[in-house]
Amino acid sequence: MNNNFTHRLMRPLAAAFVGALTTLSFAPYQIWPLAFISPALLLLLLHKQSAKQGAWIGYLWGIGQFATGISWVHVSIDTFGGMPKIASIFLMVLLVAYLAIYSALFGWVLNRYFQTNSRTRVLLAAPILWLIFDWLRGWVMTGFPWLWLGYSQIESPLANFAPLGGVELLTLLVLVCSGCLAYSFINKSWSLLIIPAVIFATGYGLRSAHWVTPQADRSTKVALIQGNIEQALKWVPSHRWPTIMKYTDLSRENWDADIIIWPEAAVPAFEYELPSYLKSLDELARANNSGIILGILNQDENKAFYNSVLALGGTSNTAYQYETARRYNKHHLLPFGEFVPFEEILRPIAPFFNLPMSSFSRGSYIQPNIDVNGHKFASALCYEIIFNEQVRENVNEDTDFILTLSNDAWFGKSIGPLQHMEIARMRALEMGKPVVRSTNNGVTAVTDYRGNIIKQIPQFETGVLKAEVIPTRGQTPYHKFGSWPLYLWVVFGLTLGLILQRKNHH
Repeated sequence: MNNNFTHRLMRPLAAAFVGALTTLSFAPYQIWPLAFISPALLLLLLHKQSAKQGAWIGYLWGIGQFATGISWVHVSIDTFGGMPKIASIFLMVLLVAYLAIYSALFGWVLNRYFQTNSRTRVLLAAPILWLIFDWLRGWVMTGFPWLWLGYSQIESPLANFAPLGGVELLTLLVLVCSGCLAYSFINKSWSLLIIPAVIFATGYGLRSAHWVTPQADRSTKVALIQGNIEQALKWVPSHRWPTIMKYTDLSRENWDADIIIWPEAAVPAFEYELPSYLKSLDELARANNSGIILGILNQDENKAFYNSVLALGGTSNTAYQYETARRYNKHHLLPFGEFVPFEEILRPIAPFFNLPMSSFSRGSYIQPNIDVNGHKFASALCYEIIFNEQVRENVNEDTDFILTLSNDAWFGKSIGPLQHMEIARMRALEMGKPVVRSTNNGVTAVTDYRGNIIKQIPQFETGVLKAEVIPTRGQTPYHKFGSWPLYLWVVFGLTLGLILQRKNHH
């Protein structure tokens, strides 16, 4: 009995270790083959187990993946959330425990409805179910689509599939390859390995596909200002003007750039508090034929607060006015950081849910591109860059660049900001548009339309990144059709899988 119990415990514990390995496939480590090995080992651990055991094995795999992969969240809660250590650890455990539910559901459903070891289980059911639960994780309670396996392939030949079907297609292909590895190992029959070989060969071949056309004659000079302002001092009243003047002075030294870009909430004040300063900054930029894009907090006439991107200067005829300024308001807010879910219940219970700035309103889902000096930017503030469908719907035929402003100072010297940059690179590849990413303390970088970083400056230093960025015209298949082809495949593939499973069973 005791032996049997130990034996039953071994699989879930092994699954936790295997799940933890997955983190090494993402930035900054980028050992991308581990993204195939980890799900393959999970499928081996799920082999010949009941649905209940499958759920436990899947759950522990998820615990391993998220405890290591999003450990950086703890830095923001612990260091800047102002919570007691015990509360911050409790919240972190709660988050990891919640995220692991999706891999538990994967293990349960797979072992409940696709018990027989067949090609149907590993090639159809497993990849499709994985994708369904990833989608759910990216949607439920506003969604957290972090660490989708497809992101780990940004440096692999599979990356070339991103313009066709986005990060989800990459995730699906990773699971197909993992399924082939697991099936081949279980049956000691290696013929199925031809499928990963074909997928990789196709990935190499897609390198030469050109979905969009770079417009070298429309290139623009950008200067991204990394202020490196300490998070703990950022909102201290006595630091307001030193911070604002630091950004102003660094801008003055770079008027030769067509567009100067400051990070998210670079100005530690509300827009309505600084009308004369913003007016003079606008005039100064115009006088130098330059434009400035900056992150600022904003309040409308209904007293609703917004996290915004504001454009000043440039060649447009409209001078800065508070009511008519060109700005973008963040749509996808960060739970607890920018809004409190179920706030009627949580705020009275626990004062630590009254975090500073946790009562923002949402901007519209689709907003006009920001237009500066003849170039159009589709904006995504910080966390929004992880929502590929939202970015896709804000990129239109006139969009030149994807702009993302962020402040990853919340996450210290953790792996979080590097994973964040990896995700931004995937957006460039999916849309065929360069990504311009300005942050407070890194990673400040510019990518080309294929997601390659063409220039970046070191983290945790004050600096200015100057780069020439070339816009593109045209559309990738993913930008045109989004995830619809994958949705159709999921419905068709799952139906086919259930029919084949029933046939095998009889």
